Amino acid sequence: MKTLTFKIEIQASREKVWSVLWEEASYRKWTGVFCEGSYAISDWEEGGFVQFLTPNGEGMYSIIEKKTENEYMAFRHLNMMKNHEVLPVDTATQEWVGAMETYRLTASNGMTVLEATVDTTEKYIEHFNTTFSKALALIKELSEE
Repeated sequence: MKTLTFKIEIQASREKVWSVLWEEASYRKWTGVFCEGSYAISDWEEGGFVQFLTPNGEGMYSIIEKKTENEYMAFRHLNMMKNHEVLPVDTATQEWVGAMETYRLTASNGMTVLEATVDTTEKYIEHFNTTFSKALALIKELSEE
C-alpha cells in the first residue's frame, strides 16, 4: 500500500474549513468529486463508525480512529459496503483493510493549510491523484465563500 498526500492553502479559518469538511451539505458537495451523490452516515465522534456511501449503497465502512476538533480527523477503513450492508472481508478487500485516510488543518501566515492523506493500492493511485486535487480545490472554494 502507498500513502498519498495532498495539500492546499485556504484563506479561511480552521473552524470554517472544518465545517466545510464535515457538515452534511458541504460534505456532499466536495465528495461528489469522487462519486456524484456521495454521502456519509456517522455521529462524527472519535471511536464512532462511518458509512461512506454512494447513492446505490456501495462504499466503505470505517472507524474514526482520532478526532481533534478543527485540527485532525483520521479514518481507518475496515470493509466494503454493498446495498447498505457491510460485507465480510474477502481476499479482494484483504489487501487494503486497515488503510488510513486523514485530514489535518494547520494555521500558517493567516491561512489554513489542509493536508489530506490516503492509503491506497496501485490500482487507485491515478484515480486519487486526480480526484483528491479536485476535491481539495472545491473545499477551498466552499471555505472561501
